[in-house]
Amino acid sequence: MSESTSKLPLWVRDRDEVIANAGPEVEWREQAPPDYTMQKESFAKGKQYNHPEGSLEALVQNLVRTFEMEVSHKSNPQQWLSVVTDKFSISSNGKKAYGAEEVVKEGTYNLFIEPSEHYDPKEETFESSAELFHNAFPEGFLWEVSEVISGPPKVVFKWRHWGNFTGPYRDFEPTGKTIEVCGISVANVTEDLKITTMEHYFDNGAFLNDLTAGGCPFHKKG
Repeated sequence: MSESTSKLPLWVRDRDEVIANAGPEVEWREQAPPDYTMQKESFAKGKQYNHPEGSLEALVQNLVRTFEMEVSHKSNPQQWLSVVTDKFSISSNGKKAYGAEEVVKEGTYNLFIEPSEHYDPKEETFESSAELFHNAFPEGFLWEVSEVISGPPKVVFKWRHWGNFTGPYRDFEPTGKTIEVCGISVANVTEDLKITTMEHYFDNGAFLNDLTAGGCPFHKKG
């Protein structure tokens, strides 16, 4: 880490550094911090952009990846470093905005995926939804910034989400194909680069269509 980067707030540095600096008081969902070793390898192979360390693109990418880590693995939103917890809200495609407590309870999959024959958010918990998509993307459903359009305090950026469909999704066989979702987000941040609001705009049913369109369902016994 360069000297200039070391002066930046922890939450806009590398995600592994955030985890390494977490104290014993942090409440982890799995009672231990996450290990991103496999995802780092997959990310290095599948990424399309190489943002210079300390660039605005790299800082935004670090911030959102830290936020994603905290939402997924820290069960107490008061311990999230990436957001102003009491002011934070997040929305998708101009619909209802949710606060930190709702996000930590339901998870982003359940809040932002539209109900369909292949996924019903009302039937899933935070844990079941995470397991469902982890099974389908065992190497990770990865995320990167593709472009930052405007900088703080209103950060507008394009992004890419992708994963290799190498595990089963419900009764659908894996195809081994890379499934990709692209979108644009708007994040309002404080002077010290904590998120207060975030708006996502993307086709929130596209990757479900890809998961269920290419592979044939497993034959059920019975």
